[in-house]
Formats: sequence, structure tokens, C-alpha cells
Amino acid sequence: MLDLAHRRLVYGRRIQVLARHLAELLPRHASVLDVGAGDGLLARRVMDARPDLLIRGVDVMTRPRSHIPVELFDGITLPFADREFDAVMMVDVLHHAAEQERLLEEMARVSKRVVLIKDHVVRGAFAWRTLVFMDWVGNARHGVSLPYSYWTADQWARAYARLRLHVAEQRERLGLYPWPASLLFERDLHFIAVLERSTT
Repeated sequence: MLDLAHRRLVYGRRIQVLARHLAELLPRHASVLDVGAGDGLLARRVMDARPDLLIRGVDVMTRPRSHIPVELFDGITLPFADREFDAVMMVDVLHHAAEQERLLEEMARVSKRVVLIKDHVVRGAFAWRTLVFMDWVGNARHGVSLPYSYWTADQWARAYARLRLHVAEQRERLGLYPWPASLLFERDLHFIAVLERSTT
């Protein structure tokens, strides 16, 4: 029942809303790597809106059908050269990774211009439990690893600082959920950050 409700009421809207944000934030005429691309539908919607972009994907598992080219990788090391892509994006994936900071470091390594992350932040009462519920509903049926390793705002800031990345732009009001679900599931739990290398 929850799975059916999620697919009908949440999934389609999420793809549409996230594709709009990503299309607005990615640099022009960019080669883009989508880390944890899944079936590639989100990347395909971004390219539909931005024909100037070329997006390839990597993931730790293959899906029966993919909307973009998706290569397998080990979830830690990206099989690409330094600065091979103009931009690297990751949508709701880092909290699934076995070595989160290492994977973020890999994203920065293969990106020439920006790293774009959509993920969660633990902020406020019951935040962690709400994120666990959302993660389970959205991913358990796909066999996705669910370590429930969400970061606080301080943990995100420390990871950026260690990798010498700074936030060029951040969005926290994303509009992923319709009212009244937004009152519970939106709150301050989501963000999209555009990261660039610090010059100092």
C-alpha cells in the first residue's frame, strides 16, 4: 500500500521537481556524471529540459531498463580521470554510501567545474526518524543499501572544508511534496548544493 502510494503521489512529482532544479543549476554545455543514477530517468528529464547537457551515469547495481548509459562501479572509486567531467551530480545517494567522504572526494576529483548534491540534513526534532521512513519507503523494494547515515549541517560543512569546496548556491525549499505531506516530509530536511573548489 505504501509502495503504491509512493509511486502514484510522490515519485513522479519528485522527478519533475528535481529535474527543474537541476536543469536550472547545472552549467551550460556541460558533460555531467550522475553518481548513483539508478534507471537514469531523472537525468533523462534534465537533458530533455537542457539539450546542451550530456549526462552519463554510474551505479552499484544495474536496472532492467535505463534511460541513459549507466556503468557499474564499486560505490567508492569512480573509474574516470581527474577532471574528466564539467560537473558531477549526486541525488539522494551519499547517505547510502559505505565510505561517504571518500565518495564525495572522488566526485570532486573527476569534476572540472562543479559538484552538485541533492541530499538530506538532520535538523530538528524527529528528523532522523522521518528520513529513515522516507528512505525505507522509497528504496527498500529496489534492494538499495540502507545504512541511514544522514549528516547534520555541521558534518556537511566539515566535509566541504576538508575537500576545499565551498557552497556557490544552496536551495532548501524544493517543493518535493504536495500539501499536506510537505508539512511532515519537506520541513528543513532537504537541500541542493552547488559546490565549487575554494581558491584560497
